[in-house]
Amino acid sequence: MQSARPATLAIFALVLLSLIWGYNWVVMKEVIRYVDPFDFSAVRTLLGAATLFIVLVVLRRPMKIGALRQVAQLGLLQTAAFTALIQWALVAGGAGKTAVLVYTMPFWVVPLAWWRLGERVDGVQWISIAIAAVGLILVLEPWAMHGSLASNLLALAGGLTWAVAAVVAKRMRRDHEFDLLSLTAWQMLFGALALCVLAWLHPSRPIDPTPYFFGALAFNAVLATGLAWLLWLYVLQHLPTGLAGLSTLGIPMIGALAGWLELGERPTAVEFTGMLLIGAALALTSVLGLWQSRRAGRAG
Repeated sequence: MQSARPATLAIFALVLLSLIWGYNWVVMKEVIRYVDPFDFSAVRTLLGAATLFIVLVVLRRPMKIGALRQVAQLGLLQTAAFTALIQWALVAGGAGKTAVLVYTMPFWVVPLAWWRLGERVDGVQWISIAIAAVGLILVLEPWAMHGSLASNLLALAGGLTWAVAAVVAKRMRRDHEFDLLSLTAWQMLFGALALCVLAWLHPSRPIDPTPYFFGALAFNAVLATGLAWLLWLYVLQHLPTGLAGLSTLGIPMIGALAGWLELGERPTAVEFTGMLLIGAALALTSVLGLWQSRRAGRAG
């Protein structure tokens, strides 16, 4: 009975995490009415890094970090480039569509890990990539060009950057020992400082200090960064990695649903079919990861 309780709480944490990260696409879309996208990216990541360092102190986790050059490189990719690209994509792109395009990340990871890490890619993974590719074409609708081409490309670049960062992080953790929360805090700090430089160099309109602006900052710093990362660590500790990976399936779908209900971003029938195909491919990838982790556990 006691052993089941952490798993139940982890599933609840997974649902809450998906709701927070999924709805945040609407928050990030709406807040750029009051602030330049690069200014918001800089402030939110700086506050997010501060939140994570406070969490480190409260939990008495190690603050020291090694391999600073590699951590800084990860921060430039995972925090600076990724955050700037997705926030820029939201200027002209819908919250739901941008979320779906960014969350093509797992499909970029597979060939990158095959190329850079020598990881084996089986037939089911290639099938899921093919399904996702068809879904991606339907979401983009290149024959009709709904929405902004630049926004679509920025969202895809954000997903690709996230995938490159994931491969870099995996190589780093293979070569060095890191506390995951400490690594996340430090790389976010380095990325936030780079975004501050970008925001300073990029001419922008003054911030409109509305209640929504401050609410969006609080949501991103406290919930989408501090609480969400704690939830994610708890999920990884108490659930199989493959099952935890299923959370990536819910996040873009929640973002698309929230964009539909709150912002009136109703996808076309073709776009909706493409989203379903991408979701199915994500599910196939996650279920395969769960099955492989269970098989490895039995073999061990």
